[in-house]
Amino acid sequence: MAQETTVADYILSRLREWDVELVFAYPGDGINGILGAFGRAGNKPMFVQSRHEEMSAFEAVGYAKFTGRVGVCMATSGPGAIHLLNGLYDAKLDHVPVVAIVGQTSRSAMGGSYQQEVDLLTLFKDCCHQFVQTAMVPEQFPNLVDRALRTAIATRSPTCVIVPSDLQEAKWTAPAHAFKQVPSSLGMARPRVAPDDDAIRAAAEILNRGSKVAILVGQGARGAAKEVSEVADVLGAGVAKALLGKDVLADDLAFVTGAIGLLGTRPSYEMMMGCDTLLTVGSSFPYTQFMPQLDQARAVQVDLDGTFVGLRYPYEVNIVADAKAALTALLPHLQRKQDRSWREKIESGVRRWWEVMDREAHVESGATDMVNPMRVVHELSLRVPEDAIVTSDSGSAANWYARQLRMRGTMRGSLSGNLATMGPGVPYAIGAKFAHPDRPVIALVGDGAMQMNGMAELITIRRYWQQWEDPRLVVCVFHNNDLNQVTWEMRAMEGSPKFVESQSLPDVAFSAFARSLGLHAIDVGKDGDLGDAWAEALCADVPTVLDVRTDPNYPPIPPHADWDQVKNMTRAMLAGDENGWQVVLTGIRTKVQELLPGTGRGSR
Repeated sequence: MAQETTVADYILSRLREWDVELVFAYPGDGINGILGAFGRAGNKPMFVQSRHEEMSAFEAVGYAKFTGRVGVCMATSGPGAIHLLNGLYDAKLDHVPVVAIVGQTSRSAMGGSYQQEVDLLTLFKDCCHQFVQTAMVPEQFPNLVDRALRTAIATRSPTCVIVPSDLQEAKWTAPAHAFKQVPSSLGMARPRVAPDDDAIRAAAEILNRGSKVAILVGQGARGAAKEVSEVADVLGAGVAKALLGKDVLADDLAFVTGAIGLLGTRPSYEMMMGCDTLLTVGSSFPYTQFMPQLDQARAVQVDLDGTFVGLRYPYEVNIVADAKAALTALLPHLQRKQDRSWREKIESGVRRWWEVMDREAHVESGATDMVNPMRVVHELSLRVPEDAIVTSDSGSAANWYARQLRMRGTMRGSLSGNLATMGPGVPYAIGAKFAHPDRPVIALVGDGAMQMNGMAELITIRRYWQQWEDPRLVVCVFHNNDLNQVTWEMRAMEGSPKFVESQSLPDVAFSAFARSLGLHAIDVGKDGDLGDAWAEALCADVPTVLDVRTDPNYPPIPPHADWDQVKNMTRAMLAGDENGWQVVLTGIRTKVQELLPGTGRGSR
């Protein structure tokens, strides 16, 4: 006798109809009915078990970022649902489509202060504000699943469906052709939003009048790399990249100035400070102080989301459109700049920058058995496969990812851009491997983030890696026993010396832990060993932990350090910072590389 279809069975069948292949999740009795349905469905979609619900959400975000498809995560009621929040906020702030399916106590117990009962609608109302609903009867499906998926895709945001535990096991009944019942349908043909013709002509007039044009791109320009390059060529412009747009254009293009902002490059800063015209495409970069002075440049913005145009800078023309469509429409109206001196100046600055980055990466550490953290990413950049996916955690690792890693080929990269939360580096990498099991993936992670949750997710890697066509997943740990980014922020922003009790980390043998799991591991404590270590890791036939002892005293110097930061740093050193003199000496040896003449070794 065939078993009747439950609501849980139907939820999974509807996900399959939407071509959802993976659900990143952690079990609990609040979703027992759905877990049983996974068993009856032959684990389709595949249940990917993390070590913690927050990691499930991050893995769904990573999967969505590197596929452009919706990521799905799942958790039990109460504490499990709560744990999803950080990852869902990461999705919200970086505009990533993720659907969360969470359990709830039985309908008969709701409102009775029952065990693990949390007001989930209120809990998720902010991070999933585009769509969050609690199902109460079987007839609400498929509408709730369909709307959650469609809304996540359409608004590039997280959504949530809450399913009480008893409803999961109830018989599914389709919505009828009846009053107050809501049938639904599959699929969604996404539009290409065309620009307004008058706005295009107005934008072209501004850009044609400019003699020193700068372009800023973000992740919204990812599908328009060819058009961005063509516009930059016609206008004689340079292109700076917001951090989430680091992989929009390759860094071996002479006019690409690299990252912008606190983690940015000097060429990007100098271009912004010297331009008379700005074109921003697909970015809501928040740090206005790294953009032109407010009365310096005429400006045009292109963004798919009308709620994000006109922010950050006094743009004269705000075009709401798909980036590729807008730039394609714009190009015929643009006049080629005959004077290429601005472009030549930018390209000269870019060449100089990469020479400086090379020299800074080769400043040897004054500490015994520690390496220059910049050298870690520099050596990776020389060897990274052209189809690699690179994830970075927040913290000082993000500085070196932003400045030292040169994107080329079809490389992809991302990090927690706007939430800048600790902990997504390793789960992003796991999501990336499930998204592209045939591509190598590298995670750049500080030891603070690694201790917070990266170590536990090595267990997830151990569990699933043999299912991946290409086994190469390298977790590179910047092992300096210091919460380094905050230490530097305390010094530069507060004038406070390192507070050892909050900043120092217990020493952990990450490599030994990896080996105990059966993963490959490499220990590095000397600059000269880094190249061979990366070569070995990138050829390994098993996931690898690269445990690199890095010197915490290399300053993540921004492209423009203001006088207050200099004063604060000096005050922190005079106040008795435990590494004071080493910080000063290392900082001087690093910064002086910008002043040296010559061509250097070059980065490639």
